[in-house]
Amino acid sequence: MIKQDDELDKLEEDIRKLKNKYDQFFACIQKFPPMHERRQLEVYIYELGKQKIRDNARRFRYSQLLTRYNQHREMWGRKMREREEGPLDFRRRAAALNEPIAPVAPPPPAPRVTSPKLDPYVKVAPGTNGEEIKRLYGDIEKEHLKLGRLPNITIEQLKSMIQKQSDLVREKYHVDVVAFRVDVVDGKVKLKAKPIQE
Repeated sequence: MIKQDDELDKLEEDIRKLKNKYDQFFACIQKFPPMHERRQLEVYIYELGKQKIRDNARRFRYSQLLTRYNQHREMWGRKMREREEGPLDFRRRAAALNEPIAPVAPPPPAPRVTSPKLDPYVKVAPGTNGEEIKRLYGDIEKEHLKLGRLPNITIEQLKSMIQKQSDLVREKYHVDVVAFRVDVVDGKVKLKAKPIQE
């Protein structure tokens, strides 16, 4: 019985010593975290856990010590992550947490519109002026901004891409007019084409 109490006393003392060494590491007194001591303590906890503890008081004390160690371990892991991410990220996060939360205004009521919705397709016929392409480029730009990015295509690149795709669709479906619309698929802005029979 005394031997077993000594084991729990040793476990409690080892946890306290390891906590002190981690405190020294986080205070920049030690250069490296005490990983060797931590590994030894975890092996010791594992060995104690394999024993059958019949006495309720000892089992309760062991589980309390184990809980305390796990809390310290989580705290050490969190502090290590903050240390690795750097002080700027930590300050930014702290400022965001301390920022007062503004009350959320209710969304404005939807406008009552009786006219049909605008057709998302833009018709492009051979020999049309650049207004359709400008409208498509505006739609692409708007969708990219919704995703928080700048468009990755210029208006000239869009013009040549529409020309190539229009020629392919006209040839395949034997039509004069091809309609295009801008879609977002899996976080990517895409241009969809469909033939128009007139």
